[in-house]
Amino acid sequence: MAAAASSSIAIFLLHILIPTIAFLDGAKSLTSPSDIAALKAFKSAVKPSSIPPWSCLATWNFSAADPCSTPRRAFFTCGILCSADATRVTQLTLDPAGYSGTLTPLISQLSHLNTLDLSDNAFYGSIPYSISSLSGLQTLNLRTNSFSGSLPSSVVSLRSLESIDLSYNSLSGPLPKSLSSLSSLQRLDLSFNKLSGPIPRLPVTLIELAMKGNSLSGPLQKDSFDGLAQLEVIELSQNSLSGTLEPWLLLLPSIQQVDLANNGLTRANIAASPSVADSNLVAVDLGFNRIEGNIPVSLASYPMLSALSLRHNRLRGGIPVEFSKKQTLRRLFLDGNFLSGKPPPAFFSAETAFSGSLGDNCLRGCPAWSQLCVPSQKPVAICRQA
Repeated sequence: MAAAASSSIAIFLLHILIPTIAFLDGAKSLTSPSDIAALKAFKSAVKPSSIPPWSCLATWNFSAADPCSTPRRAFFTCGILCSADATRVTQLTLDPAGYSGTLTPLISQLSHLNTLDLSDNAFYGSIPYSISSLSGLQTLNLRTNSFSGSLPSSVVSLRSLESIDLSYNSLSGPLPKSLSSLSSLQRLDLSFNKLSGPIPRLPVTLIELAMKGNSLSGPLQKDSFDGLAQLEVIELSQNSLSGTLEPWLLLLPSIQQVDLANNGLTRANIAASPSVADSNLVAVDLGFNRIEGNIPVSLASYPMLSALSLRHNRLRGGIPVEFSKKQTLRRLFLDGNFLSGKPPPAFFSAETAFSGSLGDNCLRGCPAWSQLCVPSQKPVAICRQA
């Protein structure tokens, strides 16, 4: 009787264990072998000493589990997402754990990848040319690493890319001439690298453009921005751009913010806003250039303009009274020029509710009690010489 009971228990356990074993055995073959090989190569290119025990990569144990199997209780707990059928890796998104290493060219085998995000780590070396094989890639974020070399021209073949953020690296050389081929790109951030040369023609789908803190040079060409009807933000400060700011830039249909501070611009030829309904421009920063002439009074015609900086240029003449009447204006910085005459009295009325500075000019009658008049005006001798 005892033997019969034991036999029944054994049969019962087999009914439970066999499906479980079959499931585990099947789970080992879920992920595509090429994706597994790519993930192994990716982890092998990261220095083991830079992988903290609490990090995502520390849970990548290929001998213990399949990358796409679920639930992920102990292995592959984070860092990747897979397709609905658990066969292909679709996202590689690492945590900011200080990983140090290179980006393996075998990343190209993750052919279903739509997101590659290695931001806020310490990856170095070049961005592999083979990245062009990731035809479905929509988001490329390598921000705040130590990647060097040029921006691979192969990147422009990624027609599905919607967002590129390679800011805060050490990329150098010119921008790819065929950058406009990125026919889906909406956001491009290459800020704080060592990129040089002129700005090529840009993708017409762009909404945000940020390339501040580089060594880009030459004048701003209308051809580079031709057809950018959706562009809202331009951040090109801290470069070596030169020449004249032409009227077309502030007349782009959707433009809201323009930052060209800390460049070598010498003139600002700005047209009046065509109509109240046609401009969303709210902020313009042209500070720390070499702009000469008078303050462009046409800037006051932009109906939504809230912040304007022309500080530390070579502007002369008086301050147009139109700015003191502009109710939308909240921040006005004109300090560090050679402006003369008396500032409009309305700047100092009780109804005025904006901040900024008119200091370090050649103005007369700027009241010392007003914060707008800080710092003090230039010495008379310097103003006469100017």
